[in-house]
Amino acid sequence: MWISDQWKDFCTLDASNGEKLELWGRYKLIRPDPQAIWNTPKSALWKNPSAHYHRSSKGGGSWEIFDLPEVFTVSYRDLVFRLKPMSFKHTGLFPEQACNWDWAADMIARSPVKQPKILNLFAYTGGASLACSKAGGLVCHVDASKGMTQWAKENAEACGISNIRFIVDDCIKFVSREIRRGNRYDAVIMDPPSYGRGPGGEVWKLENELYSLLSLCLDVMSEKPLFFLLNSYTTGLSAGCMEYMLGVTIAKRFGGCVTASEIGLPVRESGYILPCGASARWTSLAPAGRF
Repeated sequence: MWISDQWKDFCTLDASNGEKLELWGRYKLIRPDPQAIWNTPKSALWKNPSAHYHRSSKGGGSWEIFDLPEVFTVSYRDLVFRLKPMSFKHTGLFPEQACNWDWAADMIARSPVKQPKILNLFAYTGGASLACSKAGGLVCHVDASKGMTQWAKENAEACGISNIRFIVDDCIKFVSREIRRGNRYDAVIMDPPSYGRGPGGEVWKLENELYSLLSLCLDVMSEKPLFFLLNSYTTGLSAGCMEYMLGVTIAKRFGGCVTASEIGLPVRESGYILPCGASARWTSLAPAGRF
């Protein structure tokens, strides 16, 4: 498992009975987590949270706010993120992705190409975009949500980053146009949604669409690409399945090495790791000892 254990401004304090207790800076949040299926005793740590997200029996849920400000910040290494309580339990950041940010930054630092071009698809509020830019990559950040893209711009400003190209567009349509334009990228990052609907009511289901999406991305990559990073929170899409897909698409054309694993966060109270999705990585470089 790849573990995001280098945080100083975030910690998973405990997890039990479908919830996790987190410390974001000085704010203690309780949020739902479907992986926490055990029912271990909840200690005094769980008392007096800054905010608590309650699931509704009818679906969705709502925040109960105690002393959490409308916007708060956390830092990771030299990155700064502006966060806020959102609908459906989110804060605008997935801290478990830090291990992937570090891996991508390491790939860029080892790249034979100065300032490799990075395409970040379904890029959300920009965690990977910021990490890659700070590492020296030239990042194109693409997301269909205007609101999320604006949030990513605000995070970039907080980090003092001004050279990311932000695009509000459907990722598949954007990649198709980039291929026709002849624009190519040395690395691709993608964190596609598990499920969604297009503007015409089309149903997007990741298990059905991922292979064709990966096949499309082959033609937007440079002749000697650096890496490909694929993330998923889809229950039915295992790390092994994603490794296989990268193998028969990206590695089949470019050679290199594919690895895949669950990603997770250390839980302070138990000493164990909370699983938080899965990732698959392809790179043309020889494996580094650290990763």
